Amino acid sequence: MSITRRAALAVPLLAAPAFAQARWVPERAMRMIIPWAPGGSSDVQLRNLADLASRALGQTVVAENRGGAGGTLHAVHLAREARPDGYTIGQMHLSVIRRPFLVRTPQWDATKDFTHIIGLTGWLFGVAVKADAPWRNFREFLDDAKRRPGRISFATSGVATSNHLAMEQIIGREGIEMLHIPFRGAPEGVTAVIGGQVSAIADSSAWAPQVEAGAMRLLCVWSAERARRFPDVPTLKELGFDMVLTSNYGLSGPPGMDPGVVRVLHDVYREGLMSEPNTRVRDQYDMPLVYLDSAQYTDFVRQRAEIEREIITRLNIRME
Repeated sequence: MSITRRAALAVPLLAAPAFAQARWVPERAMRMIIPWAPGGSSDVQLRNLADLASRALGQTVVAENRGGAGGTLHAVHLAREARPDGYTIGQMHLSVIRRPFLVRTPQWDATKDFTHIIGLTGWLFGVAVKADAPWRNFREFLDDAKRRPGRISFATSGVATSNHLAMEQIIGREGIEMLHIPFRGAPEGVTAVIGGQVSAIADSSAWAPQVEAGAMRLLCVWSAERARRFPDVPTLKELGFDMVLTSNYGLSGPPGMDPGVVRVLHDVYREGLMSEPNTRVRDQYDMPLVYLDSAQYTDFVRQRAEIEREIITRLNIRME
């Protein structure tokens, strides 16, 4: 065999390893930052995903709660401090996308300062009061607030969260004045309502177990259709408000993550999202499936940023 012939045969053997890409495998424990107090629907859903990912990856995924700042306390850490190695990710939701438009000096840009991995699900929002409250429905609640300006209060999981802004839209349309009481998470708001410190909670379904137990009364839900678990409770659209709010969320990491690492994380969390255990959790809280792959979720964040900019400009809301 000639030297030329031997060289030609050798080329594929030498070239094959260069084109093969080994699948990324984590070598130590990982972190998933949940920017809410423990106990809410997203906390339960994401903790379940972390457990499922731990089994699939062969490494512990630690669910770390960092509540505060309307669910945005973790964003600077992801955008500016965490290494883009796949070992630290966190929940991406509309408040993180929205906040740069609310402040004079934005600390991040959701379209540039994160690597978006996967879109997951959303929330069932609603307004709930203590079971012995005088309001039998949402209209009575609003009418009482009109009669007593500033005397009726509502809790949310933070200033300028999606649910807070939705309530401000309702309040503006009704021409009423209500007192907003922000908490670090929906569970704290539920406790305050049951304890009589706040009149109502307008938030995700951390109130659901208390409603089912008879300790709270649900006045309305903000989904497109009535919630499966609460078929007697009307939607905002049924009550004459042209509003639907599910505020879908996903998982994102620091900017500049390796596409191979992103692909592994996407596949693992997609498998967990579609699994029976996570489906049961989402059903428990009436959370809709809103799966988006990495490219689709990146596009969603970009499009949503423009929508949030328009809403904030129109409502003229500023936090500083």
